[in-house]
Amino acid sequence: MGLGEHSRNKDGRYRQERSDSKAKNLAAEYPEFKSVPPEKTFGQIKKQLGTTSMDETRKALRKQQRGR
Repeated sequence: MGLGEHSRNKDGRYRQERSDSKAKNLAAEYPEFKSVPPEKTFGQIKKQLGTTSMDETRKALRKQQRGR
């Protein structure tokens, strides 16, 4: 899975998404977030799903969406 348009840090790693990013803004880059209430923050979503990274969160959201 690609990381959208995220840029890399000086050390070459992808930058981390901020925990206060809103789902409505993330949905523009990551389709998995379209099923999440728009005002929910990335931090709230990670806590709810028990994930620690963008990749884990996206995988968990896709799994949740398939189960519907």
